[in-house]
Amino acid sequence: MSLSDDIALAQRLADAAGAAIRPWWRSSFSLEDKADASPVTQADREAEEVIRRILDSERPQDGIIGEEFGASRPGAARQWVIDPIDGTTSFIAGRPIFGTLIALMQDGWPVVGIIDQPISGERWVGAMGQTTLFNGAPTTTRRCPDLTQALLATTSPHLFSEHEGEHFINLAGKVAQRRIIYGGDCYNYGLLASGHVDLVCEAGLKLHDLAALVPVIEGAGGMMCDWNGEPLHAASEGHVLALGDPARLEDVMEALACSH
Repeated sequence: MSLSDDIALAQRLADAAGAAIRPWWRSSFSLEDKADASPVTQADREAEEVIRRILDSERPQDGIIGEEFGASRPGAARQWVIDPIDGTTSFIAGRPIFGTLIALMQDGWPVVGIIDQPISGERWVGAMGQTTLFNGAPTTTRRCPDLTQALLATTSPHLFSEHEGEHFINLAGKVAQRRIIYGGDCYNYGLLASGHVDLVCEAGLKLHDLAALVPVIEGAGGMMCDWNGEPLHAASEGHVLALGDPARLEDVMEALACSH
């Protein structure tokens, strides 16, 4: 299969997931907590189910890693990585800043990624070696001459361990207080790819949380890495940095003062 075929399929998967999610938006749905205390709804499950049906039909040799239903064909070199609703708490609260994440990984490395917001109709599409598209048009990150001018985002300070939180506070201390935003999950990365946010710092992310983000950010001219500056891949621990301006990496590393 060509890369263009894979991108087209990923877009169809996002379309199908959005069609499954929208009927539940600001509606009544069942809700329960998973073993890790994170919430899951009918919309999460139905969106992943429809994606899996398409992949099982059209890419039966490819593996699937999904947040809600685990791994299928885990030994395959090509793996589709699915988070049907990244930001379920925002979805529950009626906030249209969640997203569907769809990635294709080859030998553990992300090569295609989509961030789709099915309520606002915003979609970022990234692919290895290609410019990221936002709703079909090229999009780029912005330059950031100094950390004091950066807009820093994270989903929630409560998701950091005490040790991780100390490193985040070190980084946040280099940024003007009024330039830190909380909440947003994958939406923050889309905003970074479009030049509205400069830096995202998170911990505890799983593969389905991060795989789709890498092609989107890198194709827009940004950089994604772990807290040690290493590239993200299937075995990454989940300490994630996204930089709109890769020139700020050394400054961010120094601010984090991180050693795992």
